[in-house]
Amino acid sequence: MIHVRFEGRSYDLEEQTLGLNRTPSDDQLLRSLSRFLEVDYGKLQHYVVDRRPSGAVIVRPEAVYG
Repeated sequence: MIHVRFEGRSYDLEEQTLGLNRTPSDDQLLRSLSRFLEVDYGKLQHYVVDRRPSGAVIVRPEAVYG
């Protein structure tokens, strides 16, 4: 399961929905996600791919502090 937070919306997607295998690289994941969301890949360049011990993957904007 891939949980995505993009522009204030949340998506829960299966790897197959994005045309991915079970262990895509961060770049493969973000490129497939940009196609799914129909946005330029550049909009996702600063997103973080967080792979949890449970196997879940979270894609979110990079946290900015200060």
